[in-house]
Amino acid sequence: MKKDHIYYMKTAMSLALKARGLTSPNPMVGAVVVKDGEIIGRGYHERAGLPHAEVIALDEAGKRARGATLYATLEPCMHYGRTPPCVDRIIQSGVREVIIGMIDPNPINNGKGVQILQNHKIKVEVGFCEQELRRLNEAFIKYITTRLPFVTVKVAQSLDGKIATRTGESQWISCDASRAFCHRMRQEYDAIMVGVNTVLRDNPRLQASGAKRQPVKVIVDSTLSTPQDGRIFDQQGKVILVTLPVMPGQETENRRALGEKAKILEVKEKEGQINLKDMLKQLARLEITTVLVEGGGTLIGSLFDEKLVDKVMFFISPKIIGGKEAISSVMGRGVSRLDAASAVKDVRVKRFKDDILIEGYVR
Repeated sequence: MKKDHIYYMKTAMSLALKARGLTSPNPMVGAVVVKDGEIIGRGYHERAGLPHAEVIALDEAGKRARGATLYATLEPCMHYGRTPPCVDRIIQSGVREVIIGMIDPNPINNGKGVQILQNHKIKVEVGFCEQELRRLNEAFIKYITTRLPFVTVKVAQSLDGKIATRTGESQWISCDASRAFCHRMRQEYDAIMVGVNTVLRDNPRLQASGAKRQPVKVIVDSTLSTPQDGRIFDQQGKVILVTLPVMPGQETENRRALGEKAKILEVKEKEGQINLKDMLKQLARLEITTVLVEGGGTLIGSLFDEKLVDKVMFFISPKIIGGKEAISSVMGRGVSRLDAASAVKDVRVKRFKDDILIEGYVR
């Protein structure tokens, strides 16, 4: 089989995927150096602060890189960040051509890297596997262009849309295979978010089992009702309690005690409740680029009301709970007209034993 630009770009993409969940707030990037049809250098960005994919690939290629072609899934950077500009290293390497999957959406870069390479007489082509690469770095693209994190709502519900019985029992609606998948999925997110009622009802740990990096645990708690002895504080991982500000001198002993266990993040108020958009803006300032929201129905409904959800993952178990007092998966105000309902696009369906996962993007 003749190897073309698509083949080498997909090879670079597979390298980028090795760091899934580890590079935030940076994107996942892979690179290969090719000469006479042979890959002589491979690299991927492992995490923020470490060398970029292009530099690693060029270092592996060494002097053989002169006259070669560099494939990079994302436009090489031209600015100083945690590491020096990649374009400088590319120019020094002597490669004759650079094939780029997609332009960097970061306004600091955004085409400037391409221009610098072309100014140094290096041939540049852009736009290979771009749709797949945009999906790969969908969270980075949103974060870097809007300064808001990418928000995924994950729900485990019964067939009739309930996440708990009328007595509050919710463990376990989904099957063990669904739960195992969710634990693996958690490690791909910077933060897991729940409302305080979920903490009071389920007393969760919100851990990502076996993960190299534990996500931050974010509790939306306007009244700081999170128990000081809750299991949320038992294990590794930073805890952020999102709450409303208090006047100077009105700080309670409970607030001080919780402040020793977690970061207290004060956000703006909206109609007596947490201003969710301000909360997300502040989380983004902490370099939290992805948030997995796991409950409860009030928080999820409010996020939909404010149009702050990017993706949904609904695990549906073939159980009927019933009861008008049972907790629904999406509450909040809701819509008054069907044409105002949140539409889910690019829907995919998977099976976990008897459970069905429906996932898609909210547009």
